[in-house]
Amino acid sequence: MMLFAILGAEGSDPIDDARSIHWLWPAQAELIYGSIASIIIFAAIFKFAGPAVKKAMADRTQAIQEELDSAEQAQSEATGEAADIRQAAGDIDAERQRLFAEADAQAEALLADGRARLDQEVAELEARADSDITAASGRVNDELRGEITTLANAATEQLLAGGAVDSATQQELIESFISRVGASS
Repeated sequence: MMLFAILGAEGSDPIDDARSIHWLWPAQAELIYGSIASIIIFAAIFKFAGPAVKKAMADRTQAIQEELDSAEQAQSEATGEAADIRQAAGDIDAERQRLFAEADAQAEALLADGRARLDQEVAELEARADSDITAASGRVNDELRGEITTLANAATEQLLAGGAVDSATQQELIESFISRVGASS
């Protein structure tokens, strides 16, 4: 019967403990006990969990701030390195230009030195050739004189052996020959 009473089958409206009197508010005792329990739980959470939550939030804020600081420092380092790289690139261009100019100057000095040595060698070769020509000319003249003297002696002996030339003519021929040979050298 109790089941029917709860379900409301008997027609009478007994007070149901599972139902509240008001559609929005619970029973007064339930409201008091529930409010006190909630206040105790919230106070315990606030007292014990509050500092941990507050510490976690502070740690999180500090970690985020450290990440921001680290990112800012990394960005400033990267900017500095980029400036160094740009400056080094400029230094590389200047160094390359300096090296090219230095290489051009060295090449020009080598060319000038080479030309001077070649001119000196050509002058030495010309001087040597002139002295060789002079020496060869002197040798040829000496050989020619010797040959002429030999031929003149042979011709003179043949003329003398034939009796065609007297001694005065012979002497005149020898002096004439000597003067001609002396004039040609």
